[in-house]
Amino acid sequence: MSDHQAKDSAPVEFEETIGGKQQRKLKSRATGRQSPWFGLGMFGLVGWSIALPMLLGVVAGGWIDEHWPSRVSWRLTLMLAGLGLGCVNAWLWIKKETNE
Repeated sequence: MSDHQAKDSAPVEFEETIGGKQQRKLKSRATGRQSPWFGLGMFGLVGWSIALPMLLGVVAGGWIDEHWPSRVSWRLTLMLAGLGLGCVNAWLWIKKETNE
């Protein structure tokens, strides 16, 4: 197969892949059933969307506490802010996925 033929077949393969995924999603919506993998994926997504902002808050707060000591614990404050942000993010993601 020449390079030209390989380049021409790539968009077709891409369209077939996307078409297959779209058909599975439409079938899932029509039956109202989600696969077990969807639940596991959602579980992992929710966990990471909450854990990552919290960890970033802990790291940023620790850096602030180290460089500018104060009566306020920025590590704890930013961890709680990250928790709130992560929960809102997870809620919006779940809402989007269940409404589509």
